[in-house]
Amino acid sequence: MLDMILSQAVNGLVLGFLYVLIAIGLSIIFGMLGIVNFAHGAFFAIGAYLAFALNRQFGWGAALLAPILTGLIGVVVEMVLIRWLYGKEPLLGLILTFALALLVEAILRLVFGGAPVPFAAPKFLAGFAEYGPILITKYRMFVLAVTVFVLVAFWAFLAFTPYGRIIRAGSRDPEMVGLMGINLPIVFSGVFGIGCLLAGLGGMLAAPLWTVTPSMAAGAIMPAFVIVTIGGLGSYAGAIVAGLLVGITTAMTIQFQPEWSGAAMYILMAAILLVRPRGLFGEKWERFE
Repeated sequence: MLDMILSQAVNGLVLGFLYVLIAIGLSIIFGMLGIVNFAHGAFFAIGAYLAFALNRQFGWGAALLAPILTGLIGVVVEMVLIRWLYGKEPLLGLILTFALALLVEAILRLVFGGAPVPFAAPKFLAGFAEYGPILITKYRMFVLAVTVFVLVAFWAFLAFTPYGRIIRAGSRDPEMVGLMGINLPIVFSGVFGIGCLLAGLGGMLAAPLWTVTPSMAAGAIMPAFVIVTIGGLGSYAGAIVAGLLVGITTAMTIQFQPEWSGAAMYILMAAILLVRPRGLFGEKWERFE
Protein backbone atom coordinates (compact mmCIF):
# COMPACT_ATOMS: atom_id res chain seq x y z
CA MET A 1 0.00 0.00 0.00
CA LEU A 2 2.81 2.41 0.92
CA ASP A 3 4.60 1.58 -2.35
CA MET A 4 1.47 2.47 -4.30
CA ILE A 5 0.99 5.76 -2.46
CA LEU A 6 4.62 6.85 -2.95
CA SER A 7 4.63 5.92 -6.64
CA GLN A 8 1.37 7.72 -7.21
CA ALA A 9 2.66 10.77 -5.33
CA VAL A 10 5.67 10.94 -7.67
CA ASN A 11 3.33 10.63 -10.66
CA GLY A 12 1.36 13.50 -9.14
CA LEU A 13 4.54 15.60 -8.92
CA VAL A 14 5.18 15.01 -12.64
CA LEU A 15 1.62 16.01 -13.48
CA GLY A 16 1.84 19.02 -11.17
CA PHE A 17 5.04 20.35 -12.74
CA LEU A 18 3.51 20.04 -16.21
CA TYR A 19 0.53 22.06 -14.96
CA VAL A 20 2.94 24.65 -13.49
CA LEU A 21 4.61 25.18 -16.88
CA ILE A 22 1.23 26.01 -18.40
CA ALA A 23 0.03 28.08 -15.45
CA ILE A 24 3.13 30.29 -15.23
CA GLY A 25 2.84 31.20 -18.90
CA LEU A 26 -0.83 32.03 -18.37
CA SER A 27 0.00 34.06 -15.26
CA ILE A 28 2.68 36.28 -16.83
CA ILE A 29 0.46 36.98 -19.85
CA PHE A 30 -2.44 38.02 -17.64
CA GLY A 31 -0.23 39.92 -15.21
CA MET A 32 1.53 42.08 -17.82
CA LEU A 33 -0.89 42.23 -20.73
CA GLY A 34 -4.12 42.14 -18.72
CA ILE A 35 -5.53 39.54 -21.12
CA VAL A 36 -7.33 36.42 -19.86
CA ASN A 37 -5.99 34.08 -22.53
CA PHE A 38 -8.52 31.31 -23.07
CA ALA A 39 -6.42 30.19 -26.05
CA HIS A 40 -3.47 29.29 -23.82
CA GLY A 41 -4.45 25.62 -23.82
CA ALA A 42 -4.50 25.73 -27.62
CA PHE A 43 -0.77 26.54 -27.60
CA PHE A 44 -0.28 23.50 -25.36
CA ALA A 45 -1.96 21.41 -28.08
CA ILE A 46 0.07 23.15 -30.80
CA GLY A 47 3.28 22.22 -28.96
CA ALA A 48 2.19 18.58 -28.73
CA TYR A 49 1.25 18.35 -32.41
CA LEU A 50 4.37 20.15 -33.60
CA ALA A 51 6.47 17.72 -31.57
CA PHE A 52 4.52 14.81 -33.07
CA ALA A 53 5.00 16.09 -36.64
CA LEU A 54 8.71 16.87 -36.20
CA ASN A 55 9.34 13.55 -34.49
CA ARG A 56 7.58 11.65 -37.29
CA GLN A 57 9.63 13.39 -39.99
CA PHE A 58 13.02 13.92 -38.39
CA GLY A 59 13.15 12.15 -35.02
CA TRP A 60 13.02 13.24 -31.38
CA GLY A 61 15.91 15.67 -31.75
CA ALA A 62 13.85 17.80 -34.11
CA ALA A 63 10.85 17.58 -31.78
CA LEU A 64 12.80 19.71 -29.30
CA LEU A 65 12.17 22.66 -31.64
CA ALA A 66 8.41 22.44 -31.00
CA PRO A 67 8.35 24.82 -27.97
CA ILE A 68 10.40 27.44 -29.83
CA LEU A 69 8.12 27.27 -32.85
CA THR A 70 5.10 27.51 -30.55
CA GLY A 71 6.57 30.65 -28.97
CA LEU A 72 7.15 32.19 -32.40
CA ILE A 73 3.55 31.44 -33.35
CA GLY A 74 2.51 33.16 -30.13
CA VAL A 75 4.51 36.27 -31.07
CA VAL A 76 2.75 36.43 -34.45
CA VAL A 77 -0.66 35.97 -32.82
CA GLU A 78 0.09 38.78 -30.36
CA MET A 79 1.17 41.15 -33.12
CA VAL A 80 -1.77 40.35 -35.41
CA LEU A 81 -4.65 39.84 -32.95
CA ILE A 82 -3.94 40.41 -29.27
CA ARG A 83 -2.25 43.80 -29.65
CA TRP A 84 -5.54 45.45 -30.62
CA LEU A 85 -7.15 44.45 -27.31
CA TYR A 86 -4.94 46.45 -24.93
CA GLY A 87 -6.94 49.03 -23.02
CA LYS A 88 -10.22 47.72 -24.42
CA GLU A 89 -13.17 46.09 -22.68
CA PRO A 90 -11.91 42.84 -21.01
CA LEU A 91 -14.86 40.95 -22.46
CA LEU A 92 -13.40 41.47 -25.94
CA GLY A 93 -10.27 39.60 -24.90
CA LEU A 94 -12.31 36.72 -23.53
CA ILE A 95 -14.34 36.45 -26.73
CA LEU A 96 -11.36 36.72 -29.09
CA THR A 97 -9.13 34.23 -27.27
CA PHE A 98 -12.04 31.78 -26.87
CA ALA A 99 -12.69 32.05 -30.62
CA LEU A 100 -8.96 31.59 -31.26
CA ALA A 101 -8.97 28.39 -29.18
CA LEU A 102 -11.85 27.02 -31.25
CA LEU A 103 -10.08 28.02 -34.47
CA VAL A 104 -6.84 26.27 -33.46
CA GLU A 105 -8.74 23.10 -32.54
CA ALA A 106 -10.54 23.16 -35.91
CA ILE A 107 -7.23 23.61 -37.77
CA LEU A 108 -5.65 20.72 -35.87
CA ARG A 109 -8.62 18.52 -36.75
CA LEU A 110 -8.34 19.52 -40.39
CA VAL A 111 -4.59 18.83 -40.58
CA PHE A 112 -4.22 15.78 -38.32
CA GLY A 113 -7.77 14.41 -38.09
CA GLY A 114 -9.89 14.00 -34.99
CA ALA A 115 -8.51 10.61 -33.90
CA PRO A 116 -5.73 10.35 -31.31
CA VAL A 117 -2.22 10.19 -32.77
CA PRO A 118 0.45 7.84 -31.36
CA PHE A 119 3.49 9.52 -29.85
CA ALA A 120 5.97 7.30 -28.02
CA ALA A 121 8.71 8.43 -25.68
CA PRO A 122 12.31 8.18 -26.93
CA LYS A 123 13.62 4.63 -26.93
CA PHE A 124 16.42 5.39 -24.48
CA LEU A 125 13.76 6.47 -21.96
CA ALA A 126 11.65 3.34 -22.31
CA GLY A 127 11.07 1.09 -19.32
CA PHE A 128 10.82 1.65 -15.58
CA ALA A 129 13.10 2.90 -12.85
CA GLU A 130 12.87 1.66 -9.28
CA TYR A 131 14.00 3.73 -6.31
CA GLY A 132 13.31 1.77 -3.16
CA PRO A 133 9.53 1.45 -2.89
CA ILE A 134 8.94 3.90 -5.78
CA LEU A 135 8.32 2.49 -9.26
CA ILE A 136 8.12 5.06 -12.06
CA THR A 137 8.73 5.13 -15.80
CA LYS A 138 12.05 6.56 -16.98
CA TYR A 139 10.23 9.06 -19.17
CA ARG A 140 8.31 10.47 -16.20
CA MET A 141 11.58 10.91 -14.35
CA PHE A 142 12.94 12.71 -17.41
CA VAL A 143 9.89 15.00 -17.49
CA LEU A 144 10.28 15.72 -13.78
CA ALA A 145 13.97 16.64 -14.21
CA VAL A 146 13.33 18.84 -17.27
CA THR A 147 10.44 20.75 -15.72
CA VAL A 148 12.35 21.43 -12.50
CA PHE A 149 15.35 22.66 -14.51
CA VAL A 150 13.18 24.92 -16.70
CA LEU A 151 11.34 26.40 -13.72
CA VAL A 152 14.60 27.17 -11.89
CA ALA A 153 16.10 28.66 -15.06
CA PHE A 154 13.00 30.78 -15.67
CA TRP A 155 13.02 32.02 -12.07
CA ALA A 156 16.68 33.03 -12.51
CA PHE A 157 15.77 34.76 -15.78
CA LEU A 158 13.04 36.79 -14.07
CA ALA A 159 15.19 37.59 -11.04
CA PHE A 160 18.61 38.40 -12.51
CA THR A 161 18.25 39.59 -16.12
CA PRO A 162 17.22 43.08 -17.26
CA TYR A 163 14.39 41.68 -19.39
CA GLY A 164 13.15 39.60 -16.48
CA ARG A 165 13.07 42.66 -14.24
CA ILE A 166 11.13 44.54 -16.93
CA ILE A 167 8.57 41.72 -17.01
CA ARG A 168 8.18 41.76 -13.22
CA ALA A 169 7.89 45.54 -13.10
CA GLY A 170 5.58 45.66 -16.10
CA SER A 171 3.23 43.12 -14.60
CA ARG A 172 2.64 45.58 -11.77
CA ASP A 173 2.64 48.86 -13.69
CA PRO A 174 3.16 48.63 -17.49
CA GLU A 175 2.42 52.34 -17.95
CA MET A 176 5.33 53.30 -15.71
CA VAL A 177 7.63 50.93 -17.63
CA GLY A 178 6.55 52.64 -20.85
CA LEU A 179 7.27 56.08 -19.39
CA MET A 180 10.84 54.93 -18.67
CA GLY A 181 11.47 54.73 -22.43
CA ILE A 182 11.11 50.96 -22.79
CA ASN A 183 9.42 49.78 -26.00
CA LEU A 184 6.29 48.20 -24.54
CA PRO A 185 4.97 46.61 -27.79
CA ILE A 186 8.19 44.60 -28.13
CA VAL A 187 8.06 43.61 -24.46
CA PHE A 188 4.41 42.55 -24.76
CA SER A 189 5.18 40.43 -27.83
CA GLY A 190 8.06 38.81 -25.99
CA VAL A 191 5.98 38.08 -22.90
CA PHE A 192 3.20 36.51 -24.95
CA GLY A 193 5.76 34.46 -26.87
CA ILE A 194 7.45 33.26 -23.66
CA GLY A 195 4.09 32.24 -22.21
CA CYS A 196 3.27 30.30 -25.38
CA LEU A 197 6.75 28.73 -25.39
CA LEU A 198 6.18 27.39 -21.87
CA ALA A 199 2.78 26.04 -22.89
CA GLY A 200 4.34 24.43 -25.98
CA LEU A 201 7.06 22.86 -23.84
CA GLY A 202 4.37 21.43 -21.60
CA GLY A 203 2.58 20.04 -24.65
CA MET A 204 5.76 18.44 -26.03
CA LEU A 205 6.60 16.79 -22.69
CA ALA A 206 3.00 15.68 -22.08
CA ALA A 207 2.48 14.24 -25.57
CA PRO A 208 3.83 10.73 -24.76
CA LEU A 209 1.86 10.72 -21.47
CA TRP A 210 -1.49 12.16 -22.59
CA THR A 211 -3.72 11.29 -25.49
CA VAL A 212 -2.71 13.67 -28.31
CA THR A 213 -6.00 14.92 -29.76
CA PRO A 214 -7.21 18.34 -30.96
CA SER A 215 -9.36 18.63 -27.83
CA MET A 216 -6.45 18.11 -25.41
CA ALA A 217 -6.30 21.87 -24.86
CA ALA A 218 -9.29 21.66 -22.52
CA GLY A 219 -7.39 19.29 -20.26
CA ALA A 220 -4.64 21.88 -19.85
CA ILE A 221 -6.37 25.26 -19.64
CA MET A 222 -8.72 24.54 -16.74
CA PRO A 223 -6.02 23.20 -14.38
CA ALA A 224 -3.91 26.23 -15.31
CA PHE A 225 -6.67 28.63 -14.27
CA VAL A 226 -7.20 26.67 -11.06
CA ILE A 227 -3.47 26.80 -10.24
CA VAL A 228 -3.23 30.55 -10.86
CA THR A 229 -6.28 31.05 -8.63
CA ILE A 230 -4.97 28.84 -5.82
CA GLY A 231 -1.41 30.14 -5.92
CA GLY A 232 -2.32 33.81 -6.17
CA LEU A 233 -1.97 36.19 -9.10
CA GLY A 234 1.63 36.96 -10.02
CA SER A 235 3.22 34.64 -7.45
CA TYR A 236 5.88 32.34 -8.91
CA ALA A 237 6.19 30.31 -5.71
CA GLY A 238 2.40 30.20 -5.44
CA ALA A 239 2.08 28.72 -8.94
CA ILE A 240 4.61 25.99 -8.11
CA VAL A 241 3.03 25.09 -4.77
CA ALA A 242 -0.48 25.17 -6.23
CA GLY A 243 0.58 23.07 -9.24
CA LEU A 244 2.07 20.40 -7.02
CA LEU A 245 -1.02 20.40 -4.79
CA VAL A 246 -3.30 20.02 -7.80
CA GLY A 247 -1.12 17.33 -9.38
CA ILE A 248 -0.82 15.20 -6.25
CA THR A 249 -4.51 15.66 -5.37
CA THR A 250 -5.56 14.62 -8.87
CA ALA A 251 -3.20 11.62 -8.94
CA MET A 252 -4.31 10.36 -5.54
CA THR A 253 -7.97 10.83 -6.39
CA ILE A 254 -7.54 8.88 -9.65
CA GLN A 255 -5.94 6.05 -7.69
CA PHE A 256 -8.39 5.79 -4.80
CA GLN A 257 -11.60 7.59 -5.85
CA PRO A 258 -11.56 7.79 -9.66
CA GLU A 259 -15.17 8.96 -9.88
CA TRP A 260 -14.14 12.15 -8.03
CA SER A 261 -11.00 12.83 -10.09
CA GLY A 262 -12.65 15.42 -12.32
CA ALA A 263 -13.90 17.48 -9.39
CA ALA A 264 -10.97 17.09 -6.97
CA MET A 265 -8.99 20.17 -8.04
CA TYR A 266 -12.10 22.38 -7.94
CA ILE A 267 -12.94 21.18 -4.43
CA LEU A 268 -9.34 21.93 -3.42
CA MET A 269 -9.61 25.42 -4.95
CA ALA A 270 -12.88 26.15 -3.15
CA ALA A 271 -11.47 25.01 0.19
CA ILE A 272 -8.35 27.18 -0.14
CA LEU A 273 -10.26 30.26 -1.32
CA LEU A 274 -12.57 30.03 1.69
CA VAL A 275 -9.49 30.53 3.89
CA ARG A 276 -7.33 32.64 1.54
CA PRO A 277 -9.54 34.58 -0.91
CA ARG A 278 -6.48 35.93 -2.79
CA GLY A 279 -4.85 32.51 -3.01
CA LEU A 280 -2.00 31.03 -1.03
CA PHE A 281 0.55 33.72 -1.92
CA GLY A 282 -1.74 36.31 -3.46
CA GLU A 283 -1.19 40.02 -2.93
CA LYS A 284 -3.24 43.10 -3.69
CA TRP A 285 -2.68 44.32 -7.26
CA GLU A 286 -3.99 47.83 -7.65
CA ARG A 287 -4.44 47.58 -11.45
CA PHE A 288 -6.84 44.65 -11.02
CA GLU A 289 -8.68 45.87 -7.92
